[in-house]
Amino acid sequence: MNKRKIAIFGSTGSIGIQALEVIAAHPDRFSVEVLTAQQNADLLIEQALKFKPNAVVIGSEAKYKQVKDVLFDKGIKVFAGPKAMVEVAAWSSIDMVLAAIMGFAGLAPTLSAIEQGTPVALANKETLVVAGDIVMATARRKNVPIIPVDSEHSAIFQCLLGEPFSKVEKVILTASGGPFLGKKPNFLINVKKDHALQHPNWSMGAKITIDSATLMNKGLEMIEARWLFGLAPENIEVVIHAQSIIHSMVQFVDGSLKAQMGLPDMKLPIQYALGYPDRLANDFPRFSFRNYPTLTFEQPDTKTFRNLAIAIEAMHRGGNAACVMNAANEEVVNAFLKNRIGFLQMTEVIEETLGKIPFIETPTLHDYYECDNAAREHAASLINSIVI
Repeated sequence: MNKRKIAIFGSTGSIGIQALEVIAAHPDRFSVEVLTAQQNADLLIEQALKFKPNAVVIGSEAKYKQVKDVLFDKGIKVFAGPKAMVEVAAWSSIDMVLAAIMGFAGLAPTLSAIEQGTPVALANKETLVVAGDIVMATARRKNVPIIPVDSEHSAIFQCLLGEPFSKVEKVILTASGGPFLGKKPNFLINVKKDHALQHPNWSMGAKITIDSATLMNKGLEMIEARWLFGLAPENIEVVIHAQSIIHSMVQFVDGSLKAQMGLPDMKLPIQYALGYPDRLANDFPRFSFRNYPTLTFEQPDTKTFRNLAIAIEAMHRGGNAACVMNAANEEVVNAFLKNRIGFLQMTEVIEETLGKIPFIETPTLHDYYECDNAAREHAASLINSIVI
């Protein structure tokens, strides 16, 4: 069997680092064709020297010389800038793109890979949150498989295999509840980033960890599931499952449920996506019911964690609402991580931005880019006016 040539877009982030661990554990199945990073030139260089890709792309053009000086005489092509990201994503030598660039920035390279006809292992949920209608329509037109990497969507994907889609009644996304499960606004008003970054179950990047703390991440995942699986908004639910053992469930028209279970380890859905349709053996720790005698479930508190309610409303509204919400959310999370805004104020800025940017019922790709820019500018102006 020929090795599958993998391009990792976002190789220095949490997903990218774990994907390289998976690739290193299966050298007979995978090789690295392309690695990309936005700012972390030092780690990108280290990864390139170890995995010897055909090319690397550093998003920050200011760091191009640093990367090129080390890698050029090693036979590794070096490119820089967002345009290079899009161009390299379309290389025909790539067998699969792992789309792990954080946020809206992942949209253009992912679309470029799909247009080329390259299968995508999708770890960047914002791509579908922002422009899921266009991305999935393009994937259908090009007959390109999109294999989800998010643990919840990987679970749904696995539960749907072999099942007629017409027999699906609903999907149920599980949420850990984050570090503040059960807390109320009088507690959350004083939350700082160090506390919010302490997720009880998962080891993730800073942005997704904050999104998990606010429950925005689960809202984004609902919107992603809508487009990824072609679901109506009313057929998607969220349940709090603090142990993170059941990663999500599918309920069928006869009332039966299928669930995918396992320990909370992102390397498992990464490996599944990279190796699909094969299941690859590994030595990951195994789940034991002895260690989890009780699995609990409860409804999310959307009155306290209003970001989830906002996302559900955006999903039902459609159009550019989720794009605007996502842009504002990226801005407030970045500000919160810099101690420029309070935990509860993030929700206030998102709500106000959604009310400010005009609604577009059927946006074009250009509209999505324009709305993203407008929402970021408005959210940034609101953040600048906040004193904490």
